[in-house]
Amino acid sequence: MSTKRDYYEILGVQKNASLDEIKKAYRDLALRFHPDRVPHEQKKEAEEKFKEISESYAVLSDSQKRALYDQYGHAGIDQRYAQEDIFKGADFGSIFKGMGDFGLGGGIFDEIFSDLGFDIFGSGGGHSAGARRRGRDLQISASITLEEAVSGLEKTITVPRYETCSTCSGSGAKPGAKKSTCPQCKGAGRTVVSNGFFQLAQTCSRCGGQGSVVQALCPDCRGEGRSKVTRKIKVKIPAGVDNGSNLRIRGEGESGSSSRGDLYVIIEVAPHSVFSRHESDLLTEITVSLSKAILGGEVDVATIDGKVSMKIPAGTQSGKVFRLKGKGLPDLHTRGVGDELVKVNVEIPTRLSSEQRRLIEEFAKLSGESLGPQETFSDRIKKAFK
Repeated sequence: MSTKRDYYEILGVQKNASLDEIKKAYRDLALRFHPDRVPHEQKKEAEEKFKEISESYAVLSDSQKRALYDQYGHAGIDQRYAQEDIFKGADFGSIFKGMGDFGLGGGIFDEIFSDLGFDIFGSGGGHSAGARRRGRDLQISASITLEEAVSGLEKTITVPRYETCSTCSGSGAKPGAKKSTCPQCKGAGRTVVSNGFFQLAQTCSRCGGQGSVVQALCPDCRGEGRSKVTRKIKVKIPAGVDNGSNLRIRGEGESGSSSRGDLYVIIEVAPHSVFSRHESDLLTEITVSLSKAILGGEVDVATIDGKVSMKIPAGTQSGKVFRLKGKGLPDLHTRGVGDELVKVNVEIPTRLSSEQRRLIEEFAKLSGESLGPQETFSDRIKKAFK
């Protein structure tokens, strides 16, 4: 019996998961457990985990292999490998070469790993020395008011990021200094770690994948090729944006050797003292007097644009909700405008004058309602001293 763990369990997906769900699970796990992204003492464990999730994705992302696995389990997959003689030569990379057996070349493979500077299977299809890489994406929060969310605005945000060093133009070398072949990777720009049939090629830690080292470091960036700066960036925030919305600003991330990454702005809409929000609708509450609820009338209601007059029909019950059309927020999806929902609370007086009490009692009698025996003041005194 096979001792391997279930591929679906490894990726944390259901057996009826779609290909997009499998890709997302693989991406998240691969980025989490790649050996270049964990502390040194955890690298061996990460390599094993990385191999396991990559093998799982390789099977479940292929419709034929997935069907074979669903029907026969690991035995069906292992039998096919044995027939195809895949593992001969202990070169696991051959399985994943180009768009071959498992089809990891291109597509999600490049999407996940192209900006991290490594070739996960050492198959020769990854980054070579001096490979050009895209800069890292950045994420920053921007707080706005509800009023600003309704109207939209252009907001200036402060973004700290790494940019190409202006002194050395990104080379990391002191102007005029020469470069020599990296002694650690011998100019390859990467080193290969083997673990049984699994090979992992990772960016050379000495030269950072360039294949060469400088004899004299740039005095400004200390050989990094980048320096940290703070930029003021104007961001257009559309009307109707919601709390947690994610705005992508292309090319405003960190510098890379080929292109900049992107900037993701997470919108935080501050709580409002009068309104709460449900999608594109605004919700608020008002209190009206008992007489106005019974007889009807008009009340002033706050909207995001200012006060408006709203009619209260006679006989309005406490908890009744009225709708003010078009007084909500713009809808980013439909381009329509939401409404304002106004909940009415009827205020019941706690103190009545003798005349008010007499009139209420008279109203009760006319309505045929029995109020029961009324307790006099002397009755209440006697009860208190019993």
